[in-house]
Amino acid sequence: MRLRLVLTFVVVALLSAATATALAYRDARTAVLQRTQNATVNDFRAQVGTVAADVDLPPDQESLSRFAARVSERVGGRTVVARYRSLSATSDTFGAATPWITAGLRASVAAGDRIAFQRVRWQGEPYLVVGTPVRYVDGDRRASGLEVYTLTDLRAESADTAALLDSVRNGTVPVILLAAVLALPAAGTVLRPVRKLGRATRGLASGDLGSRVEVTGGDELADLARTFNETADALQASDARLREQEARARRFVADVSHELRTPLAAMTMVATVLEEDAGRLPPDAAQAARTVGAETARLARLVEDLMEISRFDAGAVRLNAAGTDLAAAVRASLALRGWTDRVRTELPAELRAVVDRRRIDVIVANLVGNALRHGAPPVTVTLRTCRTGDAEWALLSVADHGPGLPPEVRERVFDRFYKADAARTRGAADDSGQGSGLGTAIALENARLHGGTIEVTDGHGPPDPDARTTPAGGGRDAARGAVFTLRLPLRRPEEDTACA
Repeated sequence: MRLRLVLTFVVVALLSAATATALAYRDARTAVLQRTQNATVNDFRAQVGTVAADVDLPPDQESLSRFAARVSERVGGRTVVARYRSLSATSDTFGAATPWITAGLRASVAAGDRIAFQRVRWQGEPYLVVGTPVRYVDGDRRASGLEVYTLTDLRAESADTAALLDSVRNGTVPVILLAAVLALPAAGTVLRPVRKLGRATRGLASGDLGSRVEVTGGDELADLARTFNETADALQASDARLREQEARARRFVADVSHELRTPLAAMTMVATVLEEDAGRLPPDAAQAARTVGAETARLARLVEDLMEISRFDAGAVRLNAAGTDLAAAVRASLALRGWTDRVRTELPAELRAVVDRRRIDVIVANLVGNALRHGAPPVTVTLRTCRTGDAEWALLSVADHGPGLPPEVRERVFDRFYKADAARTRGAADDSGQGSGLGTAIALENARLHGGTIEVTDGHGPPDPDARTTPAGGGRDAARGAVFTLRLPLRRPEEDTACA
């Protein structure tokens, strides 16, 4: 911006100097030539009139030559040409050839009753040619037929105007340099508040809602700074209100979840008793007892999920980390839920990491449970390692062969309470009821607690021939599935870099 402002100043100064130079040169040249022209015309008219009074008309060649010589003598020795009909005489040999007397000038002199003049270039040099008719003194002042011309050298005047142009042109360079020097502080004055406003804007964009700009002056930049401060004040106030509302909402969820635990424990106990006695109840009552038991269990899971999310929001979650065999932890999680025979595994032995085993179990349960409920078999769990620079990572991938997730669902799949059941096929393994929409959010929070993350992509490669479900209206090639990948550091890296 500074460079553009300085260049603008210089260009404006250059245009101004060029315009002033052109105007000054034109006016000076016109003044110099006009002065010389007027003096020459007036002097020539007077001297011709004086000498012509003693000339006998019609003249012969000798008297015409004397007339030309006398006029030349009286006008300072300039070349003079006298013409009378077919006769012609010159004051010197320089004027013997008279191409500088143009046909137009001679026609003007012959037809007019006043003196005529014309600037010409002859032999590469500028000259002024003046011509006048000689009239009878008495009577009606008819033209006598005698014409007189003189040639005046304008080289001195041309040199003067050229010197003036050089002087003005040479003066343009200091003007431009001065404009550039003055443009630097002027640009700084203009850009200083802009830079301050830019720093404040970057601070505001980075989360510093207290960023403000000092308002000085009353120009447009001051109005802009004042508007920025007002916008920042409104944004800060809005952010404070939103934070307060969010804190209240989190406290409300935590309080409600906590208060629900006691009555829910009693409901769970009663539902368990009813389910155990369902075989001795009438069919309708037995079905109702089993439904109450399933919904009570689902409500219990929801309350536990809410309590877990509340602990993450409050920053009260701590890792109970220890050296763990990741493959053994994954197998134990699958066996605990009876999924060993429904999931394919590729788990290398002796891959250890410092993790909280209970939280790894929560992550595996959520990712594999989602794949079984919403995807299509076979579901594959793969464990491998990846190294980027000095960082070494463990990558646990859970892949299914269902319809996959559309891009708009992948962007929100880790949002709290977001459910994408409409986008994926419910498999035959779905016997656990509708989820709470908190599972993937809790899994991601646990991954971040370990310094890792979870990513979701579409599956690659051809679909498995054993896949039993495909999207409605799609063939085998459409069933690419979804892949959720947990990335955990095997040891704390210096920087977070992505693994392919």
